[in-house]
Amino acid sequence: MTHNKRWVIAKPITGQASEALVVVPPILRQVLFNRGIGTEDEARAFVAAKTLADTNPFQMIGMQAAVDRIRFALDHNEPIAVYGDYDVDGVTATALLVEALQKFGAQVRGYIPNRFEEGYGLNKDALDSLKADGVKLVITVDCGIRSPDEALHARTIGLDLIISDHHHPDGENLPPAFAVINPKQHGDPYPDKDLAGVGIAYKIVEALTMDDGRQTMVNGQWSIVELLDLVALGTVADLAPLVGENRSLVRNGLKQLRETKRQGLFSLAGIAQIKIDKITAGNIGFMLGPRLNASGRLESALASFELLTTTDFMRAGQLAQQLDVQNRQRQTITKTMQQQAEEIAMQDDPNAFLLFAAHESFNSGVVGLAASRLTENYYRPSVVAAKGAEETRGSCRSIPEVHITDALDLCKDLLVRHGGHAAAAGFTVKNENLPELVSRLKAIAKEKLDGKDLRQTLSADMEVPLADMNFGILKHIAFLEPTGYGNPDAIFVSRNVKVKSFRAVGSEGRHLKLTLEDGPALKYDAIGFRMGEKAKSLPPRVDVMYTLEANEYNGRVSLQLNLKDVKEAGVPD
Repeated sequence: MTHNKRWVIAKPITGQASEALVVVPPILRQVLFNRGIGTEDEARAFVAAKTLADTNPFQMIGMQAAVDRIRFALDHNEPIAVYGDYDVDGVTATALLVEALQKFGAQVRGYIPNRFEEGYGLNKDALDSLKADGVKLVITVDCGIRSPDEALHARTIGLDLIISDHHHPDGENLPPAFAVINPKQHGDPYPDKDLAGVGIAYKIVEALTMDDGRQTMVNGQWSIVELLDLVALGTVADLAPLVGENRSLVRNGLKQLRETKRQGLFSLAGIAQIKIDKITAGNIGFMLGPRLNASGRLESALASFELLTTTDFMRAGQLAQQLDVQNRQRQTITKTMQQQAEEIAMQDDPNAFLLFAAHESFNSGVVGLAASRLTENYYRPSVVAAKGAEETRGSCRSIPEVHITDALDLCKDLLVRHGGHAAAAGFTVKNENLPELVSRLKAIAKEKLDGKDLRQTLSADMEVPLADMNFGILKHIAFLEPTGYGNPDAIFVSRNVKVKSFRAVGSEGRHLKLTLEDGPALKYDAIGFRMGEKAKSLPPRVDVMYTLEANEYNGRVSLQLNLKDVKEAGVPD
């Protein structure tokens, strides 16, 4: 049984911190300490998902100018367009801002570009079309920060443009818009830099509802709290870190989701077999998010936008079924493309520090998912790209050692457009510049990674005897919710446990099902997703890294280990 991952277990809590957190149960104490929490006040704020920072939206540069311009549009009944992106973050942000502005009485419409015909972000043809339709003000959500030419075009044709985005700006070269709202822009004093696009859209609505610093009801009956279900969906699906304000927004958003009035979310949860009154961040990440993303990946994201905004339960049901079918198609396409991309990358240069695969048959809506799988399997930055007649559109996924958007910035002289985050980015390049781009990106990756131990590092909170795991611990670690990117579940390591039985389960035996034993009377079920290969040979005793969860089956609830990794007992970490 080969083992190619590095395990790192957090250092034990200091005596001083343990004393300061004495009100917290011991295992939770260590887990909170690992997340940088060392005082009772911080622990209470974390458990309550309250942020200790001042999150007044007017701290964001551009917010006052944006709010004044939106209020002018409302007062003069000017047509407004909300221009979004085609992923879950962009679609939820568009739905949120359109819904809120309608409550304010605005003449407003959502606009989401078609990935295949228009590409990512602002485009001049769309702006011309909106102008021709009489639109006076365009507000972007989740896009626009890297669109200086398009912003200049909007100004030239007499369209006022407010850009709200959370992607990394291109240095200090901001688009010439009426207002730019992005807490990542240079010199912005807003304390939380990690809001998703939908989070920033929510802050705009929050600013619009504030009167002398106090939040007010709109028309005496509608509160912006009703928008938090959309904030939770977009924030979790976009992998924004679930710390600080995001954690607070998602915690409250899940509460709103559990009692949502949105017909489309009822239908989508039903088709995904989720109990909406018990929905978790994990359900969004693995069940709802992929379905909401599927329409924009294969066709047009307008189906997801309509699902989130329709009040017609028949239409909601049709749309939910459509997204479910598209998600299954997307899974099939991803699998085929991943295999093909792997073959191309390995043929090209199996020892490269950056994996690259481009092909004319690749679907540009799914290239990011194929790149994710390559990075996951090989622990290298990966680029998968769809080659067109004149241009190639690529999607990048990376590892902590390489900030992929910074790498693209170093190649911007070759690119038509690009943008993204540290771990994920996208670009468009003219075909004649593609070989030089690949060569440069590989050189950048080599410079960053040469000589490093390139194995995925798996971090655990603490080592615990398996026999100590019980429902009491499960109850304590529930205080960490919502968990996800940036605020992971509590992860434990148990050593030298006996493998009682194991088998491959799921379609094509993709998953691993185990029964583990620690002492004669203590048996635990365990599931290892995408670990089906390990069912070919498991030693009699193993070390396991896992999260603890409740598994409900036929009305019976039992403890289950959700495996992160498994290796032969005694093999070095």
